[in-house]
Amino acid sequence: MFIQLSKTSHIFEILKAIGTKYLNGLIFRIIGSQLVVLSTRMIIFYITLLLFAGYGILIVYYWLSWKSIPEFFPNPLLHSTHASVIIAARNEENNIGKLLQALQKQTYPQNLFEVIVVNDHSTDNTVEVVEGFQNVKRIDLETASSNSYKKKAIELGIRAASGSLILTTDADCIPPTMWIETMVAFYEKEKPVFIAAPVVIQNNSSILQIFQALDFLVLQGITAASVNKKIHSMCNGANLTYEKEVFNAIDGFENIDHIASGDDMLLMHKITTKFPAKVRYLKSKQVIVSTEPMKTWAAFFNQRIRWASKARFYNDKRIFWALVLVYLFNFSFLILLVAAFWNIKFLIFFLLLWVAKTIIELPLLYSITKYFDQSPLMKYFFFFQPLHIAYTIVAGWLGQFKKYEWKGRIVR
Repeated sequence: MFIQLSKTSHIFEILKAIGTKYLNGLIFRIIGSQLVVLSTRMIIFYITLLLFAGYGILIVYYWLSWKSIPEFFPNPLLHSTHASVIIAARNEENNIGKLLQALQKQTYPQNLFEVIVVNDHSTDNTVEVVEGFQNVKRIDLETASSNSYKKKAIELGIRAASGSLILTTDADCIPPTMWIETMVAFYEKEKPVFIAAPVVIQNNSSILQIFQALDFLVLQGITAASVNKKIHSMCNGANLTYEKEVFNAIDGFENIDHIASGDDMLLMHKITTKFPAKVRYLKSKQVIVSTEPMKTWAAFFNQRIRWASKARFYNDKRIFWALVLVYLFNFSFLILLVAAFWNIKFLIFFLLLWVAKTIIELPLLYSITKYFDQSPLMKYFFFFQPLHIAYTIVAGWLGQFKKYEWKGRIVR
């Protein structure tokens, strides 16, 4: 009997030991998995907060810089600067006529500026429209194979230009009547060698055009702020002015002529590198150029992919890191949304961050829309945030790898 009880007790101890080991292992796995989940949640939370802090500081800095830019008002002086307006045009029969009419109405003396249209292998009636305007010089681009047709066109136009000051705009743009006069007045007073100036997108009541207009206004504010404080180089080729002599001094588009895009910002960076103190932003309602919006979502994404494609070629690392910060902050929304499938608290983080992003951007956007007389667009701002985040992520990614179509060409 004693022997049997001893055996039973021994077996019980063995089972107890096995059970305890299994139970401890189970408890450890449960607690461990909870710690992993908690740790992952905290890592995502803190990284998101860190990105938001950096983004918030950047936006507030842009806002304060934008507000500090003095508005320029031209004086009715006797000007002597001869200017050349260069327009690269491809298949713009529906737009080029309106631009040339606007240039004929300029208040700047007609004998002090010329208009040069460089026809980039148009297959429509662009040439015929241009020939209908007197005192407009037309040049045909002969280069048959290139990845940067627009740069070649501008370069050709500048070579033919007789003016010492080059003004560039796009064929689908409309400048105000005092555009050239104000540009020249600012140039003669402040003596910059490169001037970046504002551009707005025309819009109707469609969601696509309103979204483009609002998004573009933010870019204009950031452009002005960055140039004003010399944070980094930003501009838009639809409204630029620079000295012909300076363009030649930096060898024009040499070393960037293999890049499809970048006839504006990449050129600006080359000039900024050599003349850092003489690059300016002109804040004046007399020079606000309006441009056509993209007509379809596909065209809009193609345009944004084209813009994003030049980011990897920026030698100005200041703008590169600013773009990285903005991209990662927007990408954090996607991370939160995906993580919400496993934990509903991430959805709360997502919604709170959506509100916080709107609040931090509100002063900047309010100030910009007020200046450009576009305040009614503010009511769409909060609701467009997810769309803006989504396109930033998609276009920013595809811009580094995807080919895109532009003006009927597949561009690498």
